[in-house]
Amino acid sequence: MGDRRAIVTEHAPAAIGPYSQAIVYGGLAYLSGQIAIDPATGALVEGDAATQTEQIMSNLAAVLKAAGSRFEDVLRATIFLTDLGEFANVNAVYARAFEGMEPPARACVEVSRLPKDVAVEISMLAAVRSD
Repeated sequence: MGDRRAIVTEHAPAAIGPYSQAIVYGGLAYLSGQIAIDPATGALVEGDAATQTEQIMSNLAAVLKAAGSRFEDVLRATIFLTDLGEFANVNAVYARAFEGMEPPARACVEVSRLPKDVAVEISMLAAVRSD
């Protein structure tokens, strides 16, 4: 698989299982789901869904950067919530990352449970810059 490469950055939480933070292949970065773990401490960020989303977006920004991408290059995002009642709060934080640009395609679903019992998990697919 010629140009397939795993992305690893210390500026986002280390993988807690048999997966990579992201895989770059064919000009695309496939980002694994991020939860609200502080990469500096390895601890879960305490707080509501919006607070968790702040940390998640920071983690995603770090993985995007390590992959040679940015939020403006994101093509698709998937948001997993344990309570769709938190949609507006999560959406407000998420939207800030895409201010002034066309936002990516997105799916948002409610799930019964997420790793470490967090309220939110977000994954992304992004184009990789050639510059």
